[in-house]
Amino acid sequence: MQTTGSKLVLQFLAFFHIFIAQNYVAANLNPSPIGVHRRFEYKYSFKPPYLAQKDGTVPFFEYGGNAIASSESVRVAPSLRSQKGAIWTKTQTNFDWWEVEIVFRVTGRGRIGADGLAFWYTTEKGDYNGPVFGSSDRWNGLAIIFDSFDNDNKHNNPYISAVLNDGTKQYDHANDGTTQLLSGCLRDFRNKPFPTRARIEYYNNVLTVLIHNGMTNNNEDYEMCLRADNVLLPKHGYFGVSAATGGLADDHDVFHFLTTSLHAVGQMPQDAQKVDNQEKLTQEYKEYQEKLEKQKQEYKKEHPDEAHKDEEEWEEFYESENQRELRQIWQGQSQIFEHLRELSRKVDEIIGRQENTLSLVSRGLAVNAGAAVPSAPVAGVPQQQFPAGATITRPDVDLLIANQNMLLSSIREIRQLVGDINVRTDSIQTNQRNAPTAQIQSTGYDVQTLIAEMRDGMNQVKQGISHVGQRLGASPQGAAQVAPCPTGNCVGVTLFLSVTVVQLLLVFIYNIFKNRSEAQAKKFY
Repeated sequence: MQTTGSKLVLQFLAFFHIFIAQNYVAANLNPSPIGVHRRFEYKYSFKPPYLAQKDGTVPFFEYGGNAIASSESVRVAPSLRSQKGAIWTKTQTNFDWWEVEIVFRVTGRGRIGADGLAFWYTTEKGDYNGPVFGSSDRWNGLAIIFDSFDNDNKHNNPYISAVLNDGTKQYDHANDGTTQLLSGCLRDFRNKPFPTRARIEYYNNVLTVLIHNGMTNNNEDYEMCLRADNVLLPKHGYFGVSAATGGLADDHDVFHFLTTSLHAVGQMPQDAQKVDNQEKLTQEYKEYQEKLEKQKQEYKKEHPDEAHKDEEEWEEFYESENQRELRQIWQGQSQIFEHLRELSRKVDEIIGRQENTLSLVSRGLAVNAGAAVPSAPVAGVPQQQFPAGATITRPDVDLLIANQNMLLSSIREIRQLVGDINVRTDSIQTNQRNAPTAQIQSTGYDVQTLIAEMRDGMNQVKQGISHVGQRLGASPQGAAQVAPCPTGNCVGVTLFLSVTVVQLLLVFIYNIFKNRSEAQAKKFY
């Protein structure tokens, strides 16, 4: 019983220890304290697209050795034997605390790769063909080394280690730097489906390294690699990334290098240099503007004819407010004319159909009365014979008269609408003649509204005409009594109405033509 109870207690303590450790790691994945100001430092960063310029340079960075820069990434060391390369910032940092996020890939054909990649923060820029992962030995600062080759045969690679150096120590390659490392973790970063991410933070002398293993596409899926306190780094230094290959070779590609400066609350630096540069550039711009104006005046005095000619040429490229308003009026009148012409064609079709119907009804009445009334055949209309005894009733005549009255009312509405348009056009032209050259008259911009009203009126006329045609063709009494007649409703008033419509259209077209001629004549004043 005592043995069983001791086992249970030990298991509980083990689970409790694991739970506490997990909570500690989760709570420290974002170790920055609350209230820290973060500012992105573009002069110490690069990322795609357009990572490299057309001339192959990377803004604010220098690279050398076997490094190759493209628009999407920097290949620090290619997958060839004994290759070395590095990329460094051009200027030192001007902030004490920082965070750097590196997105990279290490890929190769073999199961084992070499040699690895390193992140640097040093007081001086290293070499591009150095002995320590492509950079210089005996550096002064920090190195985060991503070592992919197992030199000491302890089967503990790939390994991520943090190594500090004061400029006097030589890196221990034989033991993979284990005798000099500050801290580290065992993480496989080769041949992953997604890019590997490393977030390195240095704040209040605390160094933290978080690793994204590249197994998921969640960019925030970091896990703790190492954390070290009381780490003293130089106040100002250069950032860099280097890589090297040996007998085995991998591609070492860096996609993002993003630097963020960290500042405590109330300690955001005042960028006095930026303000001074802005004032300097503003003053230079004003001086340049004054110099340019002075040269323009001198040139105009020396070449008055050419200066006047240039002004006239520039005026041809721009239209005045009056020209723009007249152009809009002309466009509106043209659209109205097109709609009226279409309406005229529709009315002509209706008149032709009514004439055909009148001819057929007249022949039917003559046959019913017993008298032969010859009529000229109408083109396109088949001649029909009406049986004896077919008559037109009074309701049919009333229906036809009602339809004709509806047609008359629609024509009156069209006449009233066109008259409205003419009145408004006259007012626009009057205001245009009386207005100053630089003044914009608001009435000139009502043309689109008039066009919309005209279009609505035409649609109503079309609906009325189609309704009349349907009622003329769908009369039940006429269809029952006079079967051969296509409409069954005819009266002599149609011809009179048709002639009236044609006359109205001619008057409208003449008014539009007159307004158009006047508008064209005004453009030459």
